[in-house]
Amino acid sequence: MSRQNVYDNAAFFNAYQQMRAKGAGLNDDLEQPALRSLLPDVTALTCVELGCGDGALCRRLIDRGAACVTGIDPSARMLELAHAATSNGSIEYIRSFAEDLELPAASVDLIVSSLAFHYLDDASFTALMNSVVRWLRPSGLLVASMEHPVATAGRPSGPGPDWVIDQYGEEGPRDQTWFIDGVIKHHRTLATILNTATAAGLVIERILEPTAARELLQRRPDLALHRKRPPLLLVRARRGEDWPGVEPAGIEPATSCLQSRRSPN
Repeated sequence: MSRQNVYDNAAFFNAYQQMRAKGAGLNDDLEQPALRSLLPDVTALTCVELGCGDGALCRRLIDRGAACVTGIDPSARMLELAHAATSNGSIEYIRSFAEDLELPAASVDLIVSSLAFHYLDDASFTALMNSVVRWLRPSGLLVASMEHPVATAGRPSGPGPDWVIDQYGEEGPRDQTWFIDGVIKHHRTLATILNTATAAGLVIERILEPTAARELLQRRPDLALHRKRPPLLLVRARRGEDWPGVEPAGIEPATSCLQSRRSPN
């Protein structure tokens, strides 16, 4: 199956930007507050964001004191927005699929990813988890959000319930209509997600499944659906001490942006 870069589809991109401008998605009121609650003190840290989109989180990390941030995204349209909104030289952007990225071993303090992992097929997700552990410095952190498995297992229900979970145990691609037809998201069970991360050498520290608080529903009644089942899964994990890889000699605190590159296609 060829990889998907749906954010460079003009119809999808325009509809997505309209949704974000209206604050109508899950990002502003559910996903980003939950993700920020999992972040450590980023002062002087070297950070990488996988699936950085328009770079908003990269800029927020710099504002919170990160030494440098490298944003990775395959979408030229999203990176154009990121470059236009960024003036700080401590942020660099690279156009790449996350699973193609090459970074020096043990060179990153914090890796973040916002709503990107569900676009990865199983082989890419497994490979990326292994790369994340290799890139992280000792006790480095991964903080990631993704669509919850009960959401990726959803099928259009037709008349009746607002949503339905179908074939939860049948993992693999799910063809969805989201702004356009043919958007592919990959369904994995909660066990597969967590076991893949731990098998790579990550230690799970915290899990969040944010839903709309009742006071939020007064402003966003459309989020009532998301009190019926969690739409999002967030994970904070650190690199385990018993990672079997070999550390580069003479690791020192990171103070400058990564010299990163994309592997040949």
